[in-house]
Amino acid sequence: MEKQRVPLLLVTDLINIRYATGFRGTAGVALFGPEEALLWVDPRYTLQAQQEAPRLEVIEEKHGLLRGVASWLRRNEVRHVGYEPSHLTCAELDQLVRATHTRVKFKSAGALIEELRLVKDQQEIENIRRAGKLIATVFEGVLHQVRPGVSESDLAAEIEYRIRKNGAERTAFETIVASGIRGAYPHARASSKLLEKNEFVIFDLGAILSGYAADMTRTVYLGEPSRRVRNLFYAVVGAQRRAVEALRAGVRAGDVDAAARRAVQARGLGRYFTHSTGHGVGLEVHEGPRLGRGEKTRLKPGYVVTVEPAVYLEGFGGVRIEDTVLVRPEGPEVLTPACKENWVIN
Repeated sequence: MEKQRVPLLLVTDLINIRYATGFRGTAGVALFGPEEALLWVDPRYTLQAQQEAPRLEVIEEKHGLLRGVASWLRRNEVRHVGYEPSHLTCAELDQLVRATHTRVKFKSAGALIEELRLVKDQQEIENIRRAGKLIATVFEGVLHQVRPGVSESDLAAEIEYRIRKNGAERTAFETIVASGIRGAYPHARASSKLLEKNEFVIFDLGAILSGYAADMTRTVYLGEPSRRVRNLFYAVVGAQRRAVEALRAGVRAGDVDAAARRAVQARGLGRYFTHSTGHGVGLEVHEGPRLGRGEKTRLKPGYVVTVEPAVYLEGFGGVRIEDTVLVRPEGPEVLTPACKENWVIN
């Protein structure tokens, strides 16, 4: 905040509020300064906020959270406040300006808390590790149900049931089961389509445990794989291995993406790898850093990212292999230990 010349920081993103305070409600606004640690909530969350954020002064506001913030700023004759430009809407900023009678100058403070969130501490890592083991166990537990005639939606429902049954708070996103030509859609939703013989099936699943996410994708094949099918599968497996090996402290995020992309291109499939190699994982299933072309961010110990190269062929299907991986000084640690080798189901 000193570097940004921001004497006070207004935090409106609920994920950032949870990270900074422990408060897990669905409505709240926080303000931080050298001597200030305030949390405005409506009456639904007063008791919860006092319990979850005991180090903050909890202010119950019945007439609108931003209105309460503006009133506090006026009373304390505040002149400068930083805000989160990615989370405070234009309408909300305009409301604050009008409610403070333009006496307060509001300044964009960038992504200060998101930058803190990039490096996970040991408890955060353990939460993600547990979530990763959970989804690996769930996936391996449903493999025996993967056969021709079973619907994508039934498999997705079984996965989501088991994720909750095994102790997760919820799924990290809507579970993807995409078979046959639908596997060419990177974010295909599970449908009523029945699995058929001689086609790929992509499973993308994630879980939230103790607030933290893990994300994993596996691809299997129903039937006897042809040479083309094997080339596609092993192209992606090889690209993922290369990318994980490149995932070292000090390496640029774009270099990890390049390692995966080179491996796919070596198999003549480069044009079918249409998205970035990965993204950060933590309190959100998609957060920084991004493992994409030209990304300059240098990886640090404590970063947790996905590594998920893929190929998508319109009219045929797709292959994606994804793990959640921890960057460590001694090398990467895969946090989603489900087997990749048993990919052929006859």
